[in-house]
Formats: sequence, structure tokens, C-alpha cells
Amino acid sequence: MPPRQRLTPADRRAQLLAVGARLFAARPYADVLMEEVAEQAGVSRALLYRHFPSKHALFAAVYQQAADKLLAETRFDPADSLVEQLIQGMDVHLDYFVANRNAVLAANRVLAGDPVIQTIMTNELDALRARLLAVLPLADESAREAVSGVLKSWLVFVQVLCVDWLTHETCTRTQLRDVCVGAAVGALRPLLAEDPAPDWPPQEYPAYPAAR
Repeated sequence: MPPRQRLTPADRRAQLLAVGARLFAARPYADVLMEEVAEQAGVSRALLYRHFPSKHALFAAVYQQAADKLLAETRFDPADSLVEQLIQGMDVHLDYFVANRNAVLAANRVLAGDPVIQTIMTNELDALRARLLAVLPLADESAREAVSGVLKSWLVFVQVLCVDWLTHETCTRTQLRDVCVGAAVGALRPLLAEDPAPDWPPQEYPAYPAAR
């Protein structure tokens, strides 16, 4: 066990979250033991449990911190095109998903029915939807309602597709990202007065002939 350092309660909590995040990223949820979290943090189990009464509580705090960080790093700038905004947001999330595969799979598979974890994910998706709505050129409230419904379904589609991809990579990361971006563009086009992405799809993707 590393020598114990005297830290403020806030600093100790941050340290425990960092250790927990590292372990939940490195191993499946079932293989992470609170005893090891305490050992790697250089604290007693009693002190760890004082901050986080269970492994579930620690994981929920780690995942909430990750969701907050993802929201902070995802920027929706009206000066950028819709495609640029979607690509930036997808890249931020895919960076996290790839680096924290086990944590993402734990949240979406092992703890799929857990109300605390589901609330964290739902809140992040709702925040992303609200921010996208704020930068899209919407004609009126009716258009806003229709686009909001499309974005809600699209975000769930992206979540499911990315989790499946983490389990079994059936395409490249770039292809996965572009499938998600293309799905959003295609779904939004009929609802907006102007084409939000006239240059999409990019030229590297060939146009397929119409079915006969």
C-alpha cells in the first residue's frame, strides 16, 4: 500500500474517483474490488467506504464525473456547420468510449436496468439534445418539437450502436462516426427549411445506384 497522504475531504474524494475510474476502465465491473481501490489509493477500506458506501456508489460517481466532462468537452458552436459540430461531439465521445470500454459496457450492459446509472445517461443525452436544438435553424415551435423527437431517437440510436461496436468492432471507428453523423443529417433534412449539410456525404463515400 502506498504511504497515506493527508488530504482534504474534497481532494481525497477526487483521488478515489481517479483510482476508481482507472480500475473500471481497465477491468470488467465484476473484477473491480473495493479492497483494491483502497489499496491503490493508499487508504483504509473504512475511509473508502466513508466516501463511497458501495462499489455501485463509486461507479455511479465515476460515471457522473465522466458524463459531466463529456458535456464540457462537447461544443456546439453555431459558427460551425452541423456536420462539424456532430463530428466534434462524436469524436469526444468515441475517445472516451474507446479508452474506457469496460466502464461503458458496465453502464450499458451490466447495470443496464439500474435507475441511478440510467438517470446519469438520460440526463447527458437530454443535455446534448437541448444544446443541439439551440444551434439548429428552426422555423417555429412545431419544427422544434419535431426535431427534438428526431434528436432524442438519434441519440439513443448512437448510444446503442456505439455499445454494440465496443462489443464487436464490425467497422472502423471513422466509419462508425460517419454512420452516426449521416443518420442525423438524413433524419433532419426533411424537417429543416435549408439543407443542414449540402456537402454530405463526403466524396470518399461513393453514391450507390438506386435500386431497380
